Amino acid sequence: MPIDNSALGNPEQLKDPNYTPPMASAIPLGIQHVLAMFVSNVTPAIIIAGAAGFGFGSKSPDFPNLIYMIQMSMLFAGVATLFQTIGFGPVGARLPIVQGTSFAFIPIMIPLVAGKGVDAIAILMGGIIVGGLFHACLAPFIGRLRLALPPLVTGLVVLMIGLALVKVGIQYAAGGVPAMSKGLPEFGSLQNWSVALVVIVVTLGVKFYTRGILSVSAVLIGIIAGYIVAYFMGMVSFANIGRAAVFALPNPLHFGVEFTAGAIIGFCLMAIVSAVETVGDVSGITKGGAGREATTTELKGATFADGFGTFIAGFFGGLPNTSFSQNVGLIAMTGVMSRHVVTIGAIFLIVAGLIPKVGAIISSVPIEVLGGGVIVMFGMVAAAGISLLSDVTWNRRNMIIFAISISLGLGLQLVPGALQHLPGTAKVLLSSGLLPAAFLAIILNLILPEEATEEG
Repeated sequence: MPIDNSALGNPEQLKDPNYTPPMASAIPLGIQHVLAMFVSNVTPAIIIAGAAGFGFGSKSPDFPNLIYMIQMSMLFAGVATLFQTIGFGPVGARLPIVQGTSFAFIPIMIPLVAGKGVDAIAILMGGIIVGGLFHACLAPFIGRLRLALPPLVTGLVVLMIGLALVKVGIQYAAGGVPAMSKGLPEFGSLQNWSVALVVIVVTLGVKFYTRGILSVSAVLIGIIAGYIVAYFMGMVSFANIGRAAVFALPNPLHFGVEFTAGAIIGFCLMAIVSAVETVGDVSGITKGGAGREATTTELKGATFADGFGTFIAGFFGGLPNTSFSQNVGLIAMTGVMSRHVVTIGAIFLIVAGLIPKVGAIISSVPIEVLGGGVIVMFGMVAAAGISLLSDVTWNRRNMIIFAISISLGLGLQLVPGALQHLPGTAKVLLSSGLLPAAFLAIILNLILPEEATEEG
């Protein structure tokens, strides 16, 4: 339910993306957008560094690269958001769209870097650069793509993303992948789980028993509470904060770049899914904030900005960008449609991305604390997929499509050894589980005949 915002402007002004509320209100509203997406934005970098072997608890000499990846997550989320709010030429919807690092690509990225160290990040960057350009090229065809991906397909894909990630949340809450792989006795200890549970309990309490900015920032507040508890339990180290620079510019091709078939195919296929997700977010913004449908120009501009934001991020060592759905809900809640408010939030992200000490502070958060937060976040991703699937007419045809797709996708994800005789590229693409499930659902949805609704 929108809050009382009569002091910000009249109803017509609040529905206008080009309207700027008084700065005394616009700045807090912009910061609110940053708080709503902050944890979700930096989490993919932490997960990928951990999967590669130089993340939390690894004691790797390459650990500073995690701080750099966190820095790039903030910087290029801000840059990509400016593409959307300010725009240039056909790029950008010129709407209050907040961009951030995408969870959707994580199941594709983990098999590409698993245990291979920082050198494997160059393969990701090659896929991100090509995938970003491919994503931008989808803009003229976005309307047709949306029709080819009904809720049955998009809901299945989002559910598969959530199911692929929940394992990561449990691993983190129990003590992290290094502790698990080395068989350390502290993995799964009561201390680790107690810290993670503090985060979960505080997050739920804040989410359901507060309103406004507190409720929107529930996960962030939960992590701060867990961080404080972990500090008093002796689990927090500030060593990296002192060594981090006060200011640093991004390095072009920081990780190098390597183009492989597996990465390029994977990122291009996931770009299609990401583009459709952005279309849904743009439609949600115009519906919730202005009570109208999104125009074709806005949808194309948003897709262009998605792709170019991802391309530029990859060039400097960042991960793929997409629109953030939680900020769509925030616009519906506040009733403020101003793109300039989101521009203010983007500037805060860019400034934070240029200060490595911010990334170092984030890297001091114990993995168990982050685990509590991501259990909530990844569970919400899976729940969002189920919500999309609730719009599906569950007749026999759709049930069969869903059953076969999720069985194959989830099965290959759980038993990657079943693909050991396939070539390397095919093994990487199929072991994600996400791509085979999505591909099968799309093909079956296109070729299987529709059934009469009474057969549901």
